[in-house]
Amino acid sequence: MYHPYFRGKQFDLLTIKESAEILAKSGFISIIEPVRESLSGLKRSIEALSNAGAIAALIVNPNYGDHTDSAEAIKKFVHEELDTHTNISVGILLTSTINTTEALSITSEFPNRPLYFIHSGFSEPKALAESTGSLNRDIKHVFLESHCGKLYQKHFTDYQRVLLRDGFKRQANRKYPDVEPFSDLHATFNDEGMNGFGDFLIVGDEYSESGGPAYAVAIHLTFIDPDMDDAMYTYHFKSDRQDTPTDPAGKFYEALVKLVAAVKEPNSKILRTSAVEEFLGLYDRKHFPGLGYIKKLSMKHHIEVLANYLG
Repeated sequence: MYHPYFRGKQFDLLTIKESAEILAKSGFISIIEPVRESLSGLKRSIEALSNAGAIAALIVNPNYGDHTDSAEAIKKFVHEELDTHTNISVGILLTSTINTTEALSITSEFPNRPLYFIHSGFSEPKALAESTGSLNRDIKHVFLESHCGKLYQKHFTDYQRVLLRDGFKRQANRKYPDVEPFSDLHATFNDEGMNGFGDFLIVGDEYSESGGPAYAVAIHLTFIDPDMDDAMYTYHFKSDRQDTPTDPAGKFYEALVKLVAAVKEPNSKILRTSAVEEFLGLYDRKHFPGLGYIKKLSMKHHIEVLANYLG
């Protein structure tokens, strides 16, 4: 059903690890693109998913990060470290730089794993559909909406299909509006002829190794609005000060004051998830846990919101 797409940075992997139980209970399937050379954090996250009984797809040919020149370390990781983890499918990222022959070559390296083809700029959909039609494999196709139109998707109507929409448009924190639309795909994926949907949580598809100096601190919280046909929106709670990159802790508290006020409003549409409760605890203690930790809480909240809606 829901397929959150993670790139394997530290706090993305911690989000997976700490959300393993709710991912499993909700039947959510994480898609993980490893971007760090060290795979120890990835291993811990996958172990947490396995222990909870959750399913995930691990991309073995990432497009970003430390493994783009050679994916041999990831392939070795799957064969040696994940041998007993039967809940992990192999994801193959289909970008403009890969062809059908190369994609099929990767599938042959993992004959006993279910397959996820993630379509992101690939130019040979017809050839791939014809070539995989005779494979006796469990295959799902995931389409990044910005790369795959209806005619493209039509080649794979005989398969389980997932539509991935980037609902989070990244920009400088100070430029975010107070609230903006995120997506309605959680409510409309069946109307799109899909078996499931996904997104990039509150991180977005745009990849960067690290953020620049935070002139403004923003906390991003998604919510579903029943007054707007259950569409999802994002609150951007921003610090008051936005002119210098100093005092991130103080700026976090300024943003947090606005979050707490919105949560405590009568008829607030913000779900009181475990992540929101932790934000309230940080407010009470006036504690700044770091910008990565804040991102992790926002991602966990997003997962819990969708689990509540779809449950």
